[in-house]
Amino acid sequence: MNLMYPQIITGADLLRGIVKLDELAPLLQKRGASSAAIVNSKLYGVRSFSKMLTKYGIRPIIGLSVMLEVEDHEVLVYIYAQNEIGFSNLMKMSSAISTRQEENLPLNWLQAYREGCIIICAMTDSSWANARNLHVLQNLTENVSSASTFIGISRPGGGAHTDEEAIIQLSEESQLSIAACHETRFLHKEDFPAYEVATAIRKGYKLNDSKKPPNRYRQAFLPEQQELSNWFQEYPEWLQTTEHIMNSCDVAIQKEDFLLPKFPVVEGTLPIDLLEEHCRLGLQQRFQTLSSEYEERLRYELMIIEQMGFTDYFLIVEDYVRYAKTEGILVGPGRGSSAGSLVAFALGITEVDPIKYGLLFERFLNPERVTMPDIDIDFADHRRTEVVNYVADTYGKQYVAQIITFGTLSTKAVARNVARVLDFTPEEVRFMSNELNSGQSFKETIRQSKKLRDWIQVEPRREMWQQAAERLEDLPRNASTHAAGVVLAAKPLVHYVPLQMGSDEVFLTQWAMKDVEEVGLLKMDFLGLRNLTLLDRIRAMIQYNKKQIIDFEQIPLHDQATYTLFKAGDTTGIFQFESPGMRRALRTIQPDNFKDIYSVNALYRPGPMEFIPLYSRRKNGHEPTVYDIPELEPILAETYGIIIYQEQIMKIAVDIAGFTMAEADLLRRAISKKNQQVLEEERQHFTAGARKKGFDQVKANNVYNLIVKFADYGFPKSHAVAYSLISYRLAFFKANEPTYFYAAFLSSLTGSKDKMTEVIREMKAKGIPILPPSVTKSRYSHTVEGHAVRLGLGAIKGVTFAFYQQLATAREKGSWSSMFDMAISLGADHFTEKAIIPLIKAGALDDFKQKRSVLLASIDAAHSHALFIGDDALSDQFQFNSQPKYTPGGTMDQMTKLGFEHDTLGFYLSEHPVEQLKRNTSSQIATISSLISLQQGTKVQCMGIILSIRRIRTKKGEAMAFLTLQDETDEISCTIFPKQYTQISVHLKEGAFVQISGSIDFRNQSVQLIVEQVLPLNLSGE
Repeated sequence: MNLMYPQIITGADLLRGIVKLDELAPLLQKRGASSAAIVNSKLYGVRSFSKMLTKYGIRPIIGLSVMLEVEDHEVLVYIYAQNEIGFSNLMKMSSAISTRQEENLPLNWLQAYREGCIIICAMTDSSWANARNLHVLQNLTENVSSASTFIGISRPGGGAHTDEEAIIQLSEESQLSIAACHETRFLHKEDFPAYEVATAIRKGYKLNDSKKPPNRYRQAFLPEQQELSNWFQEYPEWLQTTEHIMNSCDVAIQKEDFLLPKFPVVEGTLPIDLLEEHCRLGLQQRFQTLSSEYEERLRYELMIIEQMGFTDYFLIVEDYVRYAKTEGILVGPGRGSSAGSLVAFALGITEVDPIKYGLLFERFLNPERVTMPDIDIDFADHRRTEVVNYVADTYGKQYVAQIITFGTLSTKAVARNVARVLDFTPEEVRFMSNELNSGQSFKETIRQSKKLRDWIQVEPRREMWQQAAERLEDLPRNASTHAAGVVLAAKPLVHYVPLQMGSDEVFLTQWAMKDVEEVGLLKMDFLGLRNLTLLDRIRAMIQYNKKQIIDFEQIPLHDQATYTLFKAGDTTGIFQFESPGMRRALRTIQPDNFKDIYSVNALYRPGPMEFIPLYSRRKNGHEPTVYDIPELEPILAETYGIIIYQEQIMKIAVDIAGFTMAEADLLRRAISKKNQQVLEEERQHFTAGARKKGFDQVKANNVYNLIVKFADYGFPKSHAVAYSLISYRLAFFKANEPTYFYAAFLSSLTGSKDKMTEVIREMKAKGIPILPPSVTKSRYSHTVEGHAVRLGLGAIKGVTFAFYQQLATAREKGSWSSMFDMAISLGADHFTEKAIIPLIKAGALDDFKQKRSVLLASIDAAHSHALFIGDDALSDQFQFNSQPKYTPGGTMDQMTKLGFEHDTLGFYLSEHPVEQLKRNTSSQIATISSLISLQQGTKVQCMGIILSIRRIRTKKGEAMAFLTLQDETDEISCTIFPKQYTQISVHLKEGAFVQISGSIDFRNQSVQLIVEQVLPLNLSGE
């Protein structure tokens, strides 16, 4: 008898099993198993299961564990696909279950989908306790052949079920054969504790909880053949029945051909004719006349698109991009290689003219290497969902789904989850979190850390933590929606992929991105981009305040103020250009045209960034541009002789070796993979082509060597140009409309305290007035008032949008001259301490011309006044007769006031406390921002607040520390070596104000301070 495993629940089933395929398949092979069946509760992981087992020579069988609704019972059945029809029905069943509230399968649905399927009724499962009767089985087998239905009996660990005799009797009465069952949820007996932990993580209880449910799966390991034979020794025919069932199942899961959707067209109209009509209309709107170059390129692209069968796809993308633009949803100018398509430009899918920028269509679609087109579209992230819903509504919810993604138990996640169910103390959790390294596997981290190993050995519970975490690491923990992926098909998706309920009533695939693509489904990326939302906010504010309509495509690309900003590296808030390294690159290159902007974008990445100084010298005339191979000058002139773009590599192959563009794209792909055999084959191909064009062997080899050298450095020019447009537009507004830029940027940073502090500091340095939040003037987000930015109420910790809506409605009732007026308008229900205290502390009630201490003391009086006035019809008379008075509140010193601002806003608004401290000292104190211009070793004194401290021990065991110091101008990293640390460690506390003496040092091109002395400061600056 062949060894077969009929019910394996894998780790793909979200901790219902912890079987890992890379351990399962070799073990099955080692034991000589001929087949194994997956029976997860959804069709999660079936394609990976099938591929992995096939690779190891084991026949995979696809099944599903289903809770079947029969009359008033919900019973467990295993359903197996015998053939392709059965697998299709299995997908429909899994989809039906996963899109129902109850997550079970009604009997009539099973009967509708059971063709090509075999069913085993898991009679020894507890779900059958009240359903082990002939009537239920007759209902289940009604109108179908009894040959496709079996009774399942399991004997985990060899023990017979208490009702086994009754089940055997029922088998005879119903004339249904018995099959041996055994669920495998983990591989080895010793894995049970880890499985128990997984169950506790999934269900959310702790293992030491006396009320936790019993775990019935202690024997759910993968038994050896002899164990299975022993367990069923009295009934070997049951094992034979199981073998017969599994031998009857044969489903091959393989990569499919493309399954492209159809765009609805009027009868008698060809999609390609419609596409050409739309393209010509789009180009006509952009250009007065179409030159021969554009005409030729358009005809060529349309021919290739039709030839490859992608006409409908372009019409679909155009449709939802047009919808987004019509609805005022900001769409990105393009991304990736699709910006190289004139058709995409003509349809308004991209805003980049590929001919103007020398972009190549074949980098996007290659007729000699047929792959799915990949037009990824960016939308303002706060409105992306609207576009997804439009596609679902337009093409039908059955035809559209978002793609699932699985969150896994990574190194730190698995450690924390296991620690929680084992009820670790906060101190234990803190210790192990600090010691674990996210960049390594849990097992590898333990192996390398003696401190962790010693800590684990102290008590058995920690050893269990280690063992369970190692077993569970990398298993899927939860399912969520992929940030971008959407699939669309010509037929209902359930024919190709199992579905489940998603968000916003759009279905979700049960298979992740790679599996969905292998089915042949067209995947489209709808990406939400925060920087488009930022541009959208700027546009909306300018339109609201100035009544100007902004057309981003009309923004001039030669604005000098914008290039001045780039040259200075003044790029806080500018997409892709914010990092210190990128700012240095900008200051080095001194860009003065858009070409330089996208060149810097492509250069600033590992590898090519080493050419930034060379690019700068040549661009700025400090060094001549030299071409070792003169024939490359026409291709490399725009980048001063340096290969930066993949498109340049392709053009070299065309011009030097006579390649077609399609062949050149294949060459680019092949070289990037660094396969030595392929590299040599391509060398022969390249040099042979170059010699035909009159180049000698040496020069041909030199050009090929150059291509190979730069293949890793090459970046898609199409992507660099398209994304740099977003960067340029943001920089344009920062340079020309700074108040609108900063108001929108600050609004996007709500909740990011450190970043807001940096931006506020930058605004103050530029002299841009920042007005405090105001209950009479502020909106929820930050706004522009004149030449100043007014902080929004949403920036105040504790102020919810719901409260703001109540406040905004109350403001419409009339102007307020006092906090009492505000309390009456808001009503006593909404004017509460919890809501009002943060507003007062943040300065939002300063318009009432009272001290904040008085306002805080008067909250009760204002609340009582609002209660007294209420909604009475005579309220006007009451208000006239009652003249409430503020309650004396004593004094509030400046430091307390600033502390309240920092607590509620996350930054100091009126002034930084260090400014007050500096006013009270006679010492020569340097601002932190000025230190960058000083020489190495210069002695300085600074004042600031200690933001963070990191204490370490050297290899000699000596204590030292690193701290971050902040003043009103900037922050700096400070190093305290062991000798100084022993003397000043007592003064080192987070949040403490200190005066530091030290010397300037440069490390990794950043300035830091080597600390010699630290003096504590009290609030009076002494």
